[in-house]
Amino acid sequence: QVQLVESGGGLVQPGGSLRLSCAASGSIFRGYTMGWYRQAPGKQRELVAAITSGGSTNYADSVKGRFTISRNSAKDMVYLQMNSLNAEDTAVYYCNGKTTLRSYWGQGTQVTVSS
Repeated sequence: QVQLVESGGGLVQPGGSLRLSCAASGSIFRGYTMGWYRQAPGKQRELVAAITSGGSTNYADSVKGRFTISRNSAKDMVYLQMNSLNAEDTAVYYCNGKTTLRSYWGQGTQVTVSS
């Protein structure tokens, strides 16, 4: 069964850090570009960061220098380290795995940045 399961969301104060994790079933990890997207209330879902199977990364301008995406191929895991969080980072964060033919989504994990 194809599955992506996120974890690690929660409530954090401004300036704090969180690490999101995404566990992927083996059939949708190898060869897939893995990404983190987020959707805030009333806004469209947007790409936060992505990493190819070869390790190339790209980031939204709003998170460059603060967020780091990584993947562990031995564990079929992808991570998003988020530092210096601010209120604008509040959103539901979704893990995505895609190729040119397929795209899969996790159920999402809530990140709330508030004092």
